Amino acid sequence: MANWIRFSRADGAVGFGTLSEDGRRVTPFDRSPFESAEPAGHEFDVEDITLLAPCQPGKIVALWNNFYALSKKLDKAPPTHPLFLIKPARSVIGTHEAIRRPISYSGKIAYEGELGIVIGRRCSSVSVEEAEAAIFGYTCVNDVTAGELLQEDPNFPQWCRAKGFDTFGCLGPTIATATGFDWRAARVITTLDGVERQNYPLDDMIFTPAEQVSLISHDMTLEPGDVIACGTSLGIGSIKDGAEVSVSIEGIGTLVNRLL
Repeated sequence: MANWIRFSRADGAVGFGTLSEDGRRVTPFDRSPFESAEPAGHEFDVEDITLLAPCQPGKIVALWNNFYALSKKLDKAPPTHPLFLIKPARSVIGTHEAIRRPISYSGKIAYEGELGIVIGRRCSSVSVEEAEAAIFGYTCVNDVTAGELLQEDPNFPQWCRAKGFDTFGCLGPTIATATGFDWRAARVITTLDGVERQNYPLDDMIFTPAEQVSLISHDMTLEPGDVIACGTSLGIGSIKDGAEVSVSIEGIGTLVNRLL
């Protein structure tokens, strides 16, 4: 099935649709893909729209230490349960939107190119098999971090604060449906101003997507449109003001954001 997008038009209307295989035409639908969506009966050129974040998650559940290569480099044992934090809904932006430096922060800001799992149905304490069926699809994520805030207070690591600023949750450009995307064969490639910084295989994940959904659903209810950021691997780095970060996964597309 074609990849899903969320878009706005010149008149301010916001909608969901699918992209043609060549990426040039959009088929709009009458509602979100998490409902019983039907084609609206017409098409238009992709140049006539602005891509938005492909879904509106109530939360992003962002994992840490979920790749064997990074776990080995950090000299950390693989976890027995996903280690995660929550990024708020207001952190979300789409491709070609600007990452905004917080007014209150002048330190280093880091990129983390990741795979994002998009939840398609409500999940609470589900099995791995049920979790697999609840995955609607996958998108690209840049899990942006104000790195110097993490240990600013030695008494309490501030993961949510460091990663939860407005514009620090970049998603897009599309959602590749679970039935049409083989995450095991895919790689995450992150470039900084055109220079490759990350290139790692997704089959190095400690917890598979279905395992992540199942285990996290025992901790909290996951809703349609929520996103689980699967964690990153080797190659995390800093973004200078004005620099452009691109996160690419074949079959999903390239998520592009600039730090301003």
